[in-house]
Amino acid sequence: MTIEELKVLRESEDHVEFKAAQHNYPFNGGSHKEQSERRRCFLGYVVALSNELGGDLVLGMADKHPHDVVGTDFALGQVGELEDAVYGQLQIRVHCEELYDELGKRVLVTHIPSRPIGRRMKFEGVALMRTGDSLRNMSDEEEFAILSESEPDFSANICNGLSLSDLDENAIDELKDAYSNKQENSGLVHLPLDRILSDLKLLNSNGQLTNAALILLAKASVLEKYLPQAKIIWEYRSTDSQIHYDNRKVVSEPLFLAIKTIWNLINQPALNKKHPFLRTGGYIFDVYDFNEGVVREAILNAIAHRDYKIASEIVIKQYPDRVIIANPGGFPKGVTIDNLIIVNSTPRSRLMTEILEKTGLVERSGQGIDKIYAYTLAEGKGVPDYTRSDYFQVMLCLSAKIEDPAFHSMIRPFYKNGELTLGVDDVLTLYHIKTNSKTHFNRDVVNGLKERGLIRIDNKGGYLLPESYYAYKRSTKRKVGLYYEEDVRDLLKALGSEGNKSIGEIEKQYAEKPNRNQLKYLVSKLCGDEIIYSNGRGKGTRYFINNKFNTVDDVETMVRIVIKYIEDLYL
Repeated sequence: MTIEELKVLRESEDHVEFKAAQHNYPFNGGSHKEQSERRRCFLGYVVALSNELGGDLVLGMADKHPHDVVGTDFALGQVGELEDAVYGQLQIRVHCEELYDELGKRVLVTHIPSRPIGRRMKFEGVALMRTGDSLRNMSDEEEFAILSESEPDFSANICNGLSLSDLDENAIDELKDAYSNKQENSGLVHLPLDRILSDLKLLNSNGQLTNAALILLAKASVLEKYLPQAKIIWEYRSTDSQIHYDNRKVVSEPLFLAIKTIWNLINQPALNKKHPFLRTGGYIFDVYDFNEGVVREAILNAIAHRDYKIASEIVIKQYPDRVIIANPGGFPKGVTIDNLIIVNSTPRSRLMTEILEKTGLVERSGQGIDKIYAYTLAEGKGVPDYTRSDYFQVMLCLSAKIEDPAFHSMIRPFYKNGELTLGVDDVLTLYHIKTNSKTHFNRDVVNGLKERGLIRIDNKGGYLLPESYYAYKRSTKRKVGLYYEEDVRDLLKALGSEGNKSIGEIEKQYAEKPNRNQLKYLVSKLCGDEIIYSNGRGKGTRYFINNKFNTVDDVETMVRIVIKYIEDLYL
């Protein structure tokens, strides 16, 4: 976009807003107290234009047509910081562009994306719209109309020009086999292709194929022609710091073939390591960095829920300790990070999701997230992390680190033929008990877990995990000198880099409440070895980490320094 092109634009017709904004233009309301004045700022216009399905905010040009260049110093030298600040405030990604006329006057153009379907953007809790030269609060009727919007089923739309000859024979065979196995009807594999496609609503009565048929079954070259954004990009990096990848693969295949290709990339022996576990009774079982069922479910969720109107691909980034899956388009309508487990999701591609269910590739609608949470936590790993998601993308991070092997050992007897027999509510309840989470427990779930021997009651009426869980944790501690490494790590984390905590305050920082006498003994030993030191007497005693260890912000690095010191001390 050039300045000459901007000069002839009309604000309402071309979804653009011009502001002179020469000096001291407010970013977020400035010093104004009244909402009617605060909203007339950079963020206010970003919100309004996003609510109008996107547009451009132009600073440094007069709003009178044709728009003369007057120049602006808004965010001069801070364009990157401005984009980050908008994302931090609104969770939308804008793109800022600086232009200069022949006299060197600066124009700042901010390209603003449309709000998602069924969501309205707000500034300081208020949805805004433009009216003439001003901003106003959105009316109740306008808000209701937006909230009532529903996303059309992209996968059910006809793909004009797609024919049966464009479909991949290997993908068709996979579809037939999966369909017959899921329906427990071997005769389905012998049905004519058009009959199966019609039964699955991939082919209509006029002989036209849907977008679902394109995504699930079309040849790679055909998929690239009609829907190039349907490809999936996989990248592997051996360290967090490197920008360039060690390995990269662009997967442009029909989904019935692509899901196997992607899993084979993630599951390479050098990239998906196996960890043997010994359970009570001498039985050895294996846990992998990445669980196949969880990863497949996460990828298929991304494909079913992504927004195909956005011309970007699903990207999978794999590291030694985690896999990150990012798909275009925010959460479906009504779904947030806080209610992921509670709300049944509404996929953007409902037809395609129904086919994935009928062929057994995914769990029943709304159950995929449950499986991701239940299996991940049951393996003793961290909570699946969706916190980097926003209105325009969903990002899931799955950790490979087995943080609590004792938890997995406790749950392992409740697997049958490799499938977890506990539900997501069961696993979450056990997880909340072990982490002392302040949450309400469902009585029926608790009673069921008590009957299975997975919950017991302490002398104060609280919930505890079985003694076998705590015994396993004690038996797997690594001894370093006179200490257990895990005990030192937990104490240093609870004390924190700033310290200045009493024994009681340290105790409250533990995820699992420690034995008070054992904690006092550990503190006294660490004080004796000058790893931590105290100040004060009696109940007023406060504890700090020795400054010679407290030289880094990263707690894990500090722990490693202390452990190395202990090893050297007791050699």
